[in-house]
Amino acid sequence: MAKVILEPIGEPIDAVLDAASARQNASAMTALNAALTEKRAAVRAGWGKEYVARVHEKGRLTTWERIDRLRDPDAHVLPVGTLVNHGVTFGEKEQTSPGAGVVTAFARVGGRWVIVIANDNTVASGSWWPRTPEKIQRAQEIALRLRVPVVYLVDCSGLFLPEQSHTFPGRTGAGAIFKMNARLSDAGVPQIAGVLGDCIAGGGYMPIISDVVYMTEQAYMVIAGAALVKGGKAQKITSLTIGGPDVHVHLSACADHRVPDDDACVDAIRAEVGKLPGSAAPYYRRDAAPEPPRFAPSEIDAIFPADHRMPYDVRQVIARLVDASLFWEILPGTGREMICGVARIGGLYAGIIANNQHLTPHPDSDGIKRPGGILYREGIAKISTFSRACNDDGLPIVWLQDISGFDIGAEAEKLGLLGYGSSLIYTNSTNQTPMITVLLRKASGAGYYALAGLPYEPVLQLSSPIARLAVMEGRTLAIGAFRTKLDDQFNIVASSKKEEETIRKGMEDVEKRIAADMDPVRAASRMDTDEVITMPEIRDYLLAAIEMSYQAYGFRRVKNPRIWSLHDLRVLAP
Repeated sequence: MAKVILEPIGEPIDAVLDAASARQNASAMTALNAALTEKRAAVRAGWGKEYVARVHEKGRLTTWERIDRLRDPDAHVLPVGTLVNHGVTFGEKEQTSPGAGVVTAFARVGGRWVIVIANDNTVASGSWWPRTPEKIQRAQEIALRLRVPVVYLVDCSGLFLPEQSHTFPGRTGAGAIFKMNARLSDAGVPQIAGVLGDCIAGGGYMPIISDVVYMTEQAYMVIAGAALVKGGKAQKITSLTIGGPDVHVHLSACADHRVPDDDACVDAIRAEVGKLPGSAAPYYRRDAAPEPPRFAPSEIDAIFPADHRMPYDVRQVIARLVDASLFWEILPGTGREMICGVARIGGLYAGIIANNQHLTPHPDSDGIKRPGGILYREGIAKISTFSRACNDDGLPIVWLQDISGFDIGAEAEKLGLLGYGSSLIYTNSTNQTPMITVLLRKASGAGYYALAGLPYEPVLQLSSPIARLAVMEGRTLAIGAFRTKLDDQFNIVASSKKEEETIRKGMEDVEKRIAADMDPVRAASRMDTDEVITMPEIRDYLLAAIEMSYQAYGFRRVKNPRIWSLHDLRVLAP
């Protein structure tokens, strides 16, 4: 009988780095973490204390107060999309929309993971801004891919009309939210809605397809609010009289239950989640209890050099992410620029693929070593095969990206890297197993695509504070842009001091602009990554994502470990 034998990986931090280097690295990361924490706090505050007070004056809870009541007391809420629209203003008043006016997050409710989609009632009464529909749809997509229940906490006054041209039309416009409601229902994914306040137009449509709909006494759902109806039909009415619980619970049947207030509504939703089948994760753990790593995840901050050009040992990172710091490495002697293998995360098996940053031996030339963080033929072939095997065996895959791109040059073309790269892209494009991508540092060029970057639809993509997402680094791009003004050693060639200074400044401006574009916060604002998190938080998100991958059952293949394809691969490998 084939067994999964996990072996120790990693070393204590003082055996990896000298004390001065560890302090320097940790200090640089601490500053970035503090800046990220400040940005998160600003988003969570919405439009500020004044608007929180307005919500409380209406006898309602704020969105975050509702979520805190919904979650299990001992569970963390893990937001996704926190920084959407960060740094973006709208209109002459330069209004902001923290988090695009909606909270999307993973939360444990009654021992099961759910995805919460909750309008932020401290931001323009929960209106939908540009990118709000896309953010909601992204959360719905994750729920659909993982078959995880969705809880809607609806308190939405519809589109933010001054920006309606950016939210109403198009494939990802507001109407696509309702399409996703229907697709979730068609797939049998539970949807539970609480209507807790204003619920106008699109806000009114969003909860209707849910399996169960609760309304508070202050809530209403209307196609058009009273003000619009008065103008169109000259009627003296209120939104509550035309669309409150009296109408929708007792007459239209668009809602199922009425409850007195927010507290009662959230408690009722918790009870509904409790009626669902329990998580299958304990079954798939096969009597293995979750274990913390032997080395603290907080130490990851010290592992990454302050200078992004310097290498580090990614095995030390893996050792601080996986249970008991145990790992089964597959094909360790082949394609050493890539590391792949199996570990438990929260007691559940997952495949892990990571870039090795160290120099590695050239397989066909004695004594020659090649730079790490590059995709070469052997590494591509290895991780393509490993990815296919994980998909066949039903193991979710964690991609730990720090990639500079594919190898280039005469040898690369002669060896057919385009073909091998296409094989890897085909594999990751057709995988059905959940894939979680973590941008540890560099995410450059086609390598970002090949290692399951966001265009290849991982169920979740996370970025660290030092992630650098771009086709190429700023310095490289500046050299390319000014190539005709440089010699073979990339020194400036100019006919005068003034021309030399103009070229130098032009190159510096390009490099500076590209560096700003690579900022992970800016990427998150554009929804080019799902969430920016600190290095120690990576394990928390992986624990949730891996458990959600196993929570539902019967919709994807999950093999008994005895019959994994990975065992065959290990036996057949030289």
